[in-house]
Amino acid sequence: MAAPLLDIRNLTFQVDRHAILDRLGLAIQPGEIHALLGANGSGKTTLAYVLMGCDGYAPSGGAILFAGVDLLPLKMHERAKLGLTLAWQEPARFEGVTVREYLTLGKPDGDSEPALRQVGLAPDRYLNRRVDKALSGGERHRIELASVLSMKPKLAILDEPAAGIDMLSINHIIDIIRALKAAGGSVLLITHQEEVALIADRASQLCAGRIIFSGGPREAVDHFRGRTCVRCDGEVCNYVRT
Repeated sequence: MAAPLLDIRNLTFQVDRHAILDRLGLAIQPGEIHALLGANGSGKTTLAYVLMGCDGYAPSGGAILFAGVDLLPLKMHERAKLGLTLAWQEPARFEGVTVREYLTLGKPDGDSEPALRQVGLAPDRYLNRRVDKALSGGERHRIELASVLSMKPKLAILDEPAAGIDMLSINHIIDIIRALKAAGGSVLLITHQEEVALIADRASQLCAGRIIFSGGPREAVDHFRGRTCVRCDGEVCNYVRT
C-alpha cells in the first residue's frame, strides 16, 4: 500500500488538562474519501482545527504528517500551500471582497464560473456581489465550497454544520465531494448524514477523542447507529459488536 497522504499518530489535544483528542490515530490515502462520524462533543471539529493549525489548537502530543511533511511546525497558510484546506463549519466572510475576487485569490486568471455552478449558484447573479452579511449563511457556505473546488486541494477537510448546507440536496453535496476526488484530491468528510457518509471509501467513528472503529462506510454507519449517546460525555463507549 502507498504511503498515506495524511498520517496522524497518537495525536493529543488538551483543554485545562482534559483530553479533547486522546492519542488519536488515523491515516488517509491519496485519492480517498474518508468519512468521520461521531456524536456532538466527540472531537470532530477540534481535529479539523488542529489539522489546519488554527490559533489555540496546538496539540500537546503526537505527530501529523502530510505527504511526508511534518505539519506541526507550520502555520495555517503554510499548510494551505501544501494543499490542505478546511471548509463548511465557518462560512466565508470577507467584507468588501467580491465573490469573483474571493474565488480567484492567488490565481487572477482562474475561471470561477464552473465552481459556482457546481454549488448551485448562478455566476451572473453572484460574481459581482460582496462576500458580506448581505449574503445568507447558506450562500456563504456555498461560495466557500466553490472556492475549495477552484483550489483543487490535495486534501479537503469538509466539516459539515449540524444544520447542513442551506438548501443543498444530499445528491448535490455528494456531487461536490466526488468532484474533489475526480480532481485528484482526498477528502476528510466530517458529516452527520448517513447518506453522505456512505459514499466514502472508508469511514471511522470518533468517540471521546479516540478512533474506536474504522472500516467500510456501511459498517461504520451501522456501528455509529449503535451508540446511545446524543452528545459525547467524554467516556469511550463500551460497545460490544453483536
